Amino acid sequence: MDKEIEDKELGRLKIRVNPRAKRLIFRTKNDEITVTVPPQTSQKEIEAAIEQLRVKLLASKRKSSNSFINLDYKIDTEYFKLSLERGDREQFLAHSELGKMQIICPPSANFADEKLQIWLRKVIEEALRRNAKIILPPRIQMLAERSKLHYESVKINSSRGRWGSCSAQKNINLSFFLVLLPEYLIDYVLLHELCHTREMNHGDRFWDLLNNLTNGKAFSLREELKKYKTEV
Repeated sequence: MDKEIEDKELGRLKIRVNPRAKRLIFRTKNDEITVTVPPQTSQKEIEAAIEQLRVKLLASKRKSSNSFINLDYKIDTEYFKLSLERGDREQFLAHSELGKMQIICPPSANFADEKLQIWLRKVIEEALRRNAKIILPPRIQMLAERSKLHYESVKINSSRGRWGSCSAQKNINLSFFLVLLPEYLIDYVLLHELCHTREMNHGDRFWDLLNNLTNGKAFSLREELKKYKTEV
């Protein structure tokens, strides 16, 4: 029976036991990492192998999952819209404002260039970060006041493994990729982390609380969130 390991950077890793396996085998396909292990392999051995291969696994996952950015690439969500257009100058120009970004590309732009892909992704992600810092803190404050749940601080980060996290000290971290979600899923993630200020685990009391705050939709919203990825 398959098991899963949740990693803050790599996301979910599926663990499959194969009686014929002689060693641990890692495969990345369609943004999913599968680990095939021999019988009797301990959790500690699997985690040690993940740490040893972490850099390669991250690179492999990003290569597998990243969309190719060119003139046809667009983002059209409630809180962030992106378009790329051909210009007549031999330089890239980026125009960014709250909720909107336009990148003007030179006629000679070679989108197959890996360095250009990395640069474009970095520019887009920085715009997402700026938007998230404006949009998310007041949103979570409003939800905290409405739900009567208290947090100490909120920070925006670039997490690709989690939409958000909450520490025992009630400090909340939110991935800037949240602004790519529909508003109701953003609220679900924010309420999820706020519930952790009262219930640190995912036990029955946690889900009862979150269910009450989402009109009984906690589990359906959790499943819907799985369709989205922390990436551009």
